[in-house]
Amino acid sequence: MSYPHLLGSMFTLLRQEKVLQVRGVLALLMFAAFNIFWSALVLPLTAPPYDFSHTAIGAFGLVGTLGALVAVRAGQWADDGYGQRTSIAALLILLLAWGPLSLMAWSLWALVLGIVLLDLGGQALHVTNQSLIVRTRPEAHSRLIGLYMLFYAVGSGLGAISTTATYARTGWQGVCLLGASVSVLALVFWYATRHVAFVVSSSSLTGKSTECLAHK
Repeated sequence: MSYPHLLGSMFTLLRQEKVLQVRGVLALLMFAAFNIFWSALVLPLTAPPYDFSHTAIGAFGLVGTLGALVAVRAGQWADDGYGQRTSIAALLILLLAWGPLSLMAWSLWALVLGIVLLDLGGQALHVTNQSLIVRTRPEAHSRLIGLYMLFYAVGSGLGAISTTATYARTGWQGVCLLGASVSVLALVFWYATRHVAFVVSSSSLTGKSTECLAHK
């Protein structure tokens, strides 16, 4: 397959695969929420009363790995047919994270808790998205993930741009309100699209494809 033909096939996949479209938008919103937090965090922590170095601020990212490690299980649950349940759980955790994050001015422990929840919810949704997308067309695994990451890039960029402007106008509380609003939008979008059907290739089990409804 020539390179132009390969690129054309990716646009065809994007147009045809409803699961990719839905999960891509969820990823866009989730990564926007992620970057709303991480892009703004350095602004209050480098100012008084904290005056943290960039190295110290970067250490907060290590805290998030705790949530990411737990989120690995989400992929296994999605593979077992519980993709929608892990999705709603992840989105709720993502939304709840903004509560303790908004309390940073009163407690850095609240910030730590919020980071763990944010990474847990975000990574669980990320893993679930990829599991559901790949199951639609396993033979197009690389192209599907490549298209999915386009949504990731757009969401990350929008989150970074919006949070800088928001912090300049309304400070940390405005950033948290923005992040929570995007998380609510992701929840609403998930609810509106939760009955999207997808085709699961079960050739390894039955030798044919079976159409399923992602309702579990």
